[in-house]
Amino acid sequence: MRARSHAVLAASVVLALAAGPLTAPAFAAPPAPASRSADQRGPAEEALRAAVAGLPNQYATAALVRVGTPGGDWHGSAGVRDLASGRAAHPDARFRAGSVTKVVTAATVLRLAAQDVIDLDAPVQGYLPDLFTPDFEQPISVRHLLNHTSGIKPGDGLGDDFAELYSHRYETLTPQQVAASAIAKGPEDFVPGTRQQYLNINYTILGLLIEKVTGRSYASEATRLVLRPAGMHHTYFPGTDPGIRGPHNRGYQAVERPDGTTRLVDVTEWNQADRWAAGDMISTTADLERLLTKLFRGRIVPQPELEEMFTTPAGAPGATLSAGLEYQEADGQVFWGKSGGRYGYNAFIGGTRDLSRTLVCAVNSTDAKGTGRNPVVAAITAAALQ
Repeated sequence: MRARSHAVLAASVVLALAAGPLTAPAFAAPPAPASRSADQRGPAEEALRAAVAGLPNQYATAALVRVGTPGGDWHGSAGVRDLASGRAAHPDARFRAGSVTKVVTAATVLRLAAQDVIDLDAPVQGYLPDLFTPDFEQPISVRHLLNHTSGIKPGDGLGDDFAELYSHRYETLTPQQVAASAIAKGPEDFVPGTRQQYLNINYTILGLLIEKVTGRSYASEATRLVLRPAGMHHTYFPGTDPGIRGPHNRGYQAVERPDGTTRLVDVTEWNQADRWAAGDMISTTADLERLLTKLFRGRIVPQPELEEMFTTPAGAPGATLSAGLEYQEADGQVFWGKSGGRYGYNAFIGGTRDLSRTLVCAVNSTDAKGTGRNPVVAAITAAALQ
């Protein structure tokens, strides 16, 4: 394992963003906990080292971690680059960020809204009339797509389980095909804005919206409006390319044999075109940390549009998702972040809104799409919050 820590300035220079006025009355921010801006604790280095010790194991083959606190930062890597060679994991490796892509997509839409190119309250049916059928009588606003309250059903994929998906991993399913398959199923039986259902299709359609209003590709607009301002120079959208360009740690999926034993299948190469604006981005932990800090400081999305990312829909009971982010409370603090998972890779970015505590990690999970939480990811998160 490689790990290092760096001293940072005292909390007096930590930038804090005060919550601004809500941009729409249908939204409500979660209750703000007591301020902990005076907290000078540094990262729990021993706990963080313990969280990633012993890799590779049955749960993960590698882990990359970046933790930020008022008392210092901690950067660590553990595990192997690949099982065949056993070389130490590359600390600056690129990886599949999965649904963390949605943070970039949401920020792109919100920047276009700030430029009056997109109206968040306008029905998406008006922007994409050729996509929607007459069955969609209820107006679905752009905001409904951003916060997963649209009522659009999931699109089709290339399989229903790992074995089937893996056999089609080099094939291309276009975003247009995914969106068309979802619309063909008709709307859910609820009024848009009244129920939250986390689905990739919302962000697939947002990608189509970005292309429609700008006349340029999703990748070019997301790069222009978000990646470049954030300084994410090692992040890109692979399109139909199944590989990961540049240094990377290989990903594996645990598969049970007929005799009950388990083998690890290399899933590094995979065409992710159908994930697109919902989850095909390839990035690094350093780049995602830049995204997190610059986004929260208002250097990518301006006010008042930034409030959309820290506000959940009040009309949807139990909603925890905002535009591109999700919140949870822990140890008296509210954390905003986003996780992502593609076979072989789990990723997470998040922190308090004032950035007094941040976490970015990438774990090469052996069951990245499993229903349970990966123990390595859980251990890293627990250590980061100490």
